[in-house]
This record gives sequence, C-alpha cells and structure tokens, in this order.
Amino acid sequence: MLESVGALIGSPWIYAVVALSVVLDVFLPVLPSGVLVITAATAAAASTSTTVTAAAGEATRHVPSLVILTLCAATASVLGDLVAYRLAWRGGERLDRAIARSRRLTSAQERLGAALSRGGGALVVIARFAPAGRSVVSLGAGAAHRKVKEFLPWSAVAGVAWAVYSVGLGYFGGQWLGAGWLGTAVSVLALFLAGSLAAVVVRRPARAAAAPVTVAGAPAGI
Repeated sequence: MLESVGALIGSPWIYAVVALSVVLDVFLPVLPSGVLVITAATAAAASTSTTVTAAAGEATRHVPSLVILTLCAATASVLGDLVAYRLAWRGGERLDRAIARSRRLTSAQERLGAALSRGGGALVVIARFAPAGRSVVSLGAGAAHRKVKEFLPWSAVAGVAWAVYSVGLGYFGGQWLGAGWLGTAVSVLALFLAGSLAAVVVRRPARAAAAPVTVAGAPAGI
C-alpha cells in the first residue's frame, strides 16, 4: 500500500481518495479507511523529513499537508455519518424490519437513544473507533428518529477525534520508526488496539443490562 499511496502523494488526489474511502466506510466497514489515512500520514512524515528533488529540474516534490489530510478525514467521516443517518431515517418498513432482526442494531439503538436523551454522546465518539461501530450508531440514530441536533455535534467530535488520532499515529510512527513497513504496521496495530478497546466499552452496557436483577429476599432470576 505504501507504493500505491506513494504514487498519489505528490498530487491533491490523495485527499480525494482518503475522503471517498472514509465516506464509503460507513456503508462498507471492510474498507481499510483507517489504514489508508495512516499510510498517507506516514508517507507525508517521510516526505517532511527528506527533501526529494527531481533529477531533471531539481523541483521539490509536493508534500501533502497533514492539516488538510486531517480535515478531509474528519469532514468525510461526518458526511458519511449524516448520509447513513438520513437513509436510516427514511428507510421505511424494510429497514425497520432489518434492524428488528439484528440484535446488535436494536441494542445500539436503545443505548444510543438513552445516551442522547441524557445529553451525553460519548457513545457516538467511542463507537467511531470500534469495528463497524460507526455504521451501527449512525443507522441506529436515524432509525430511532433522533434529532439531528442531538446526533450531528457528537458525530463531528467523533470524526475529528478519529482523524486526529489516525493521522497522528501515521505521522509519529513515520518519524520514529521510518516510512517502511515497520512504522506503518506499528501505527495500524495501535489503531486496531484502540478499536478493540472501544468495542469492549461499547458492549459493556449491553452486558450489564442483560444481567439478571436480584430482588431483596428472592433468588436471582425470579
């Protein structure tokens, strides 16, 4: 992947590729949007540490801006969330039946509604790091007809946090470990570890809610 990104690194197309990948990731969670962001940031870190000149014209190679890369990733994340939210809002009976058949979507919808009604959207931010968590939360918010003013600000916070974290991993990994496979692999591993931790945190309320309630003087389960 480093070679493929390297071919785009000198062109503004790298921003478009990153943005498109992040937008589509909400519908196709298998897309490696996080890996792409990290790889682009790693390549940018390598470019900032080494001056690359063309042999013929001695022209300095374009170095992508980490700020623009972060803004593209964050904006695309919010845009994808909003599209999924609106589609789920207008989904109709077919989508409602699909969500009703999915225990994961139903549980996420209930927890998200409770969190947003209390004025807290930390679940939206944490779920952004969990595998497929962004899809579940965005679709759940839309299907539950949560108000956009309750969901969108937390989606923006989540998008910015995820983008800053991913770009930061790529940049510092490239600075400390180089732009080879080792720096990229360590950065990607850190991203997956954060995702695994987020998945545990997101699922914890569901396990707590499913625990049997013990009434004083009565055995559990009665």
